[in-house]
Amino acid sequence: MAVPALRRGLRTLGTLLITLSAISPASSVFVIAPGVLTGAGSGAFYSFVAAAVVGVFMAFVYAELASAFPLAGGEYAITARTLGRLPGFVVLGIMIVTQVLILAVIALGVGTYLGVLIPGLSAPVAAAVTCVVAGLVAVFDIKLNAWITGVFLAIELLALAVVAALGLLDPVRPFTELLTQPVAADGGPATVGAIVVATSVAIFAYNGYGSAVYFGEETQDAGRGVARAILLALGITVLAELVPVTAVLLGSADLGALFSAPNMLSHFVTERGGGTLDTVVSLAVALAIINAVLAIVLISSRLVFSSGRDRAWPAPVNRALAKVHPRFGTPWVATIGTGVVAAVLCFVDEQVLLVVTSTAIVVVYAALCLGAIAGRRSGATAHARYRMPWFPVAPVLALAALGFVLYQNARDPEIGRPSLLVTAGIALLAVVYYLLVRRRRGGWVLAEPVTEEPTAPARPDGDRS
Repeated sequence: MAVPALRRGLRTLGTLLITLSAISPASSVFVIAPGVLTGAGSGAFYSFVAAAVVGVFMAFVYAELASAFPLAGGEYAITARTLGRLPGFVVLGIMIVTQVLILAVIALGVGTYLGVLIPGLSAPVAAAVTCVVAGLVAVFDIKLNAWITGVFLAIELLALAVVAALGLLDPVRPFTELLTQPVAADGGPATVGAIVVATSVAIFAYNGYGSAVYFGEETQDAGRGVARAILLALGITVLAELVPVTAVLLGSADLGALFSAPNMLSHFVTERGGGTLDTVVSLAVALAIINAVLAIVLISSRLVFSSGRDRAWPAPVNRALAKVHPRFGTPWVATIGTGVVAAVLCFVDEQVLLVVTSTAIVVVYAALCLGAIAGRRSGATAHARYRMPWFPVAPVLALAALGFVLYQNARDPEIGRPSLLVTAGIALLAVVYYLLVRRRRGGWVLAEPVTEEPTAPARPDGDRS
């Protein structure tokens, strides 16, 4: 039986556009960054810088692993091939739950910002409709979707440039104050512990640059193109998020009023630019969130499709999820199903969604770091067209940073500790399902999709040419 194959219709630019749209810097700044500000106050600057350092380490790890295994299954497909099938299935369990939940979390921001134009708009209803429509649009050709996301991405980057200009062109406080006197949201000094806990949220705000790997089976020259897309996506994301957040902290007249505002970024834009500008920026952010939902549906559906192709579920479910549209070459059942499930989850309490997704990505990052080390030792990644510099510095330092973040989260009784417990619960359920169901039914089959012709091996210090 032939392995279901996706159409290879993307170049590196198209993969980069979808990846950046999934990260959605504007959504991260307007929807996720307030959580960092609430937790760390003006110390959020340090949280975003620390998250960027972790991001550099992880981008190197992602780039090498994605170059070796540019597969639609993403992190779980990589982990299964470097650490073994059971760890890979655990990562699949964590990713397939959290990825769709993240989609719902992002979509809920649509109602918040469209509410500026449509008073009384129900956020869950707006989010659910957005998810369903995105699921239908995502069925179309991947190249068309890349251009759609690219247009919306340009709009959101322009909105972020406006926010940055509002704060940086006429700052209220000097930059040195952020460095030497960071204050908490309650007015006291920002503690190291609070800044570190907020760093896990900042990591989540940057997260998504590794998502380029999900389009590895649809990207031409994937072994090199996907690695480049990952590294470029991280660099652009850090600039697009860190600069506006810094501008808000420097340009806000009253940090206490900023931190207590129901919508911090809207409060800042109104304060510095007036209500009309806030309305225009809010519309741009709503479009950015809609764009992010579309991009994340594209990503999540590849994960779901791959899980069906790898026979992770009962046979009828696997056959349905692995179906590829005969005209568009896209996983149409997995795509529509992802949109519908995410729409239902939009009606779940948002705090529950945040708890479930908060630390899961940290655990997945740790698995990839271990996979990068194991892949080098076993030779599993020897064919990668990109090799990270200074190995094993990046995975080792990333593991150290991730361990510290997990430790600080374990001390946080509000979100951090509950999130760790939920992530552990999901991992345990995945282990039980794998041992009692998948292994007893002939094992978990990792399908080998059709790949491009192999090319020359990589130089030890980076890209192959």
